Amino acid sequence: MAGTVPESWKPALDPALETPEARQLGGWLRAEEEAGKTIYPPRGQRLSALELTPLDAVKVVILGQDPYHGPGQAHGLCFSVAQGIPPPPSLVNIFKELESDLGLPRPSHGCLEAWARQGVLLLNNSLTVEARRAGSHAGRGWDAITDAAVAAVAASDRPTAFVLWGSHAQKKAARIPGLTGGRHLVLKSPHPSPLSAHRGFFGSRPFSQVNAFLEAHGRGAIDWSLPG
Repeated sequence: MAGTVPESWKPALDPALETPEARQLGGWLRAEEEAGKTIYPPRGQRLSALELTPLDAVKVVILGQDPYHGPGQAHGLCFSVAQGIPPPPSLVNIFKELESDLGLPRPSHGCLEAWARQGVLLLNNSLTVEARRAGSHAGRGWDAITDAAVAAVAASDRPTAFVLWGSHAQKKAARIPGLTGGRHLVLKSPHPSPLSAHRGFFGSRPFSQVNAFLEAHGRGAIDWSLPG
């Protein structure tokens, strides 16, 4: 799998790692790299979402589809790009909604690590992708692992906000038992992509809704600002 699962996630993910698809994933990734294919994000960053946000610290889950497939963009957090990389269009729209919702100025960069360190699990469905080939690693074994991660959060007694932007995230969430059992907040809207943001993502106010929910349940609001 090209990475060691962080200790806090091991009990939840170990059964998923024993599925046939997941067991084949590591070997398949190695073979792809040995064949000369460029895989994003690079080794060492593929489990960053789990490393930066331990299971018992998760307050918010934001689900993405697969990593950015351009050079230098992906670094293991959905929608986020590494420092020094211009924010892609979907992230620009997220920042527009953040400004509209909370009055925060648009950040000067697109690195969302500060959110992850506060308990925002920024998890893609597939944690790798081939360069310039969106969706190329779908169905290769990541689903079992990331489904198990989301299910572990949903099974927790801690009230958590799940932010589902677009049909892909909403379909993934529909596979998770107990997600809509009442103790969690589940927010659904169109994806922030320029193709769909004007259909209801803009004006959905996810950030203020999440913070109101967290504060009402004694979990503390997220500071969504991203200092340079």
